[in-house]
Amino acid sequence: MNSAFSTLDWSIFAAYFLVLILTSVILSQGKIKSTRDYFVGGNTVPMFAVAISVLATSQSAATFLGGPEYSYGKDLTFIGFYLSAFLAVIFVAKVLIPRFYAINAVTVYELLEKRYGESAKKQAGVMFLIGRLFASGARLYIGALAISMILFLDITPTHVAISISILMLGALAYVYFGGVKSVIFSDIIQAITYIGAGIAVLVYLYVSIDADFSTVVNTLQADNKLKLLDWSLSGGFSVWALLGGWLLLNIAAYGLDQDMTQRALTCKSAKEAQRSLMMSIYMTIPVAILFLMIGLLLYLFYQHPELSGLSTEVVQKFEGEKITIFMYYILHEMPEGMRGLVTVGAVAAALSSSNSVLGAMSSVAIEDLYKPWKLKRSNVDEIHFVKASRASVLLFAVALSAMAMLSYYWQRYTELPLLSFALGVMAFAYTGLLGVFGAAIFTKRGNASTVPLSLIGGFLTVLLLQPYVLGAVLDFKLGFAWQILGGTMVAFGVMLMGKNKT
Repeated sequence: MNSAFSTLDWSIFAAYFLVLILTSVILSQGKIKSTRDYFVGGNTVPMFAVAISVLATSQSAATFLGGPEYSYGKDLTFIGFYLSAFLAVIFVAKVLIPRFYAINAVTVYELLEKRYGESAKKQAGVMFLIGRLFASGARLYIGALAISMILFLDITPTHVAISISILMLGALAYVYFGGVKSVIFSDIIQAITYIGAGIAVLVYLYVSIDADFSTVVNTLQADNKLKLLDWSLSGGFSVWALLGGWLLLNIAAYGLDQDMTQRALTCKSAKEAQRSLMMSIYMTIPVAILFLMIGLLLYLFYQHPELSGLSTEVVQKFEGEKITIFMYYILHEMPEGMRGLVTVGAVAAALSSSNSVLGAMSSVAIEDLYKPWKLKRSNVDEIHFVKASRASVLLFAVALSAMAMLSYYWQRYTELPLLSFALGVMAFAYTGLLGVFGAAIFTKRGNASTVPLSLIGGFLTVLLLQPYVLGAVLDFKLGFAWQILGGTMVAFGVMLMGKNKT
């Protein structure tokens, strides 16, 4: 394994954080007079900036390391997930965005208030907050684990905690003072950083392999690594799964999850919001391809020693933990300088998802839960809610950090698959949201009583279908996309049982 960070690596790392500090100070200069300024930038954010921010928010350290892992072990069928996202974004842009702008929404769950009453908005908001705490806390842990491995060459609790703190402080630097506008402009820096790091790795890997382009393509073709579409019924990213559960998951991620949709709500108009979402997916697909290509070159590097001149056995383990092939490569082969660059790339990918979730959770907690409650009891001004928003950002930063550390201990000391549960829990929550929003938009059915039943019904359906719950009892394994489809159908069915009381 390579030694710890060199002086050059630390210099790159320090330069990146200097840029973070300077830009956070500059971006925090704007005057925040209301929660609308804080959470949706007063609807003044340029469309192109929003598009890059949505791109950055959709990526994470899990994507940064997971994309290459998929193509290394399998093929290119994962690209289908982003083609499914493309269809989902068209739906969100055409169907959901005009409705959000028609009611001048700050959070997506305000749409449910118009249809089913204030309780529906609160229940959907609580479901979002619980799901996001688990999912984003676990995501933060994965990012911190990667950074601890590279920076400290170990994953002791202290070093993982320091890595979590680095990510959280970086996120807070933008969100706390400047709100969503600061986050969106910082996302441009993060996107340029991790895409730049990805391109640098791709070029370096390609140069490391002693083969011309046609040999690379022919070798990958011969090993069936260039397969794009899977028409089987059992494949995780088969065409059928992509048009079913994965499509629903992407509709929820881009249109019903405040974490991502908050970006689109900062535009001047519905038309600009629609264009920003479409532009973001046009940019996301090439970025996904970039990281899949890294995985293919890693496959050639390690599995074809005649091309790389390398003959060591690859053991994807680090202190007993399974690691991705990209992490293995960073730890074992990467030269000084490149290592620092890739580290800031991983930090940037993790930061772009961490800072957005703080703003999103705070917006739902304040706008959907605290503000209506407070205004019923006393007449307070907007500055009170701006202060409350900043306080809730701090609160969620602590909560997410605690969840990240819990993920660390749970994964290391128990057999329960907490990490897979935590990462997937937001998707569990999506099924209920899809059922409720589907009924609200496409039917005249459902009421305030069926909303909580639908949210819980969708969540429990997906939970029961997990391989470690009913799957373990009945000895079956249902693909995640089909679990989402099943949960959404149950949630939608529950909503249809309720008569519209409005």
